[in-house]
Amino acid sequence: MFEKIKKYRKHPFILQFRDPRALGLAAFGIIALLVTWSGVKAIQTNYELQKQISQLEQENQVRQLENQNLLLRNAYLNTDQFLELAARRQFGLAAPGEKLLLIPKNVALAHTVNLPDESQAAKKQPASHKPTYQRNFEAWIDFFLHRSAN
Repeated sequence: MFEKIKKYRKHPFILQFRDPRALGLAAFGIIALLVTWSGVKAIQTNYELQKQISQLEQENQVRQLENQNLLLRNAYLNTDQFLELAARRQFGLAAPGEKLLLIPKNVALAHTVNLPDESQAAKKQPASHKPTYQRNFEAWIDFFLHRSAN
């Protein structure tokens, strides 16, 4: 066993590390790696903090917009127009000279148009399973070849 260790001690790869220049170069390499690692960690920390600052600034802008909306709403609630609409809705009041027309529900519904349900609209329009770019390409080919749309 000791012979193996002596054999490895005389190996050229091991002998080069006895040279002070090689030891200095290895120490310099290790220090350079540590400085680089420290710099990378500082950059990563800075990036994460910058992300948090950006997120907080966006939240602050959202809060400012909400405050502006509330100020505008409060200003609207203090206008004469709102007071008039509230008086009409809650108390049934009207401006001088206005007449109230009461229309029976069956008469009002007789002049309406029935809109199709979303489920019926989905059944009428078959969903194309082709990608958008393929449908667009086929539409251009149909246009240039003067084909009618299906």
